[in-house]
Amino acid sequence: MEYVSALLPPMVMAIAFIALVVTIVKSQGGANKAKEDAAVDAALSRAEAAHPQASNSGDART
Repeated sequence: MEYVSALLPPMVMAIAFIALVVTIVKSQGGANKAKEDAAVDAALSRAEAAHPQASNSGDART
């Protein structure tokens, strides 16, 4: 019975990892893709608006 207790944790972790990978693969594309892309685009535009690019005309750093 010691072999069961030795093999159980790795088997549980392997099954959990496989389930995670399957979930990630299934969630890519499809109906959710447009919603996820829109969320990423909105976050990027908010980040760009919060940090406007500095002009190089008065910047002496190189």
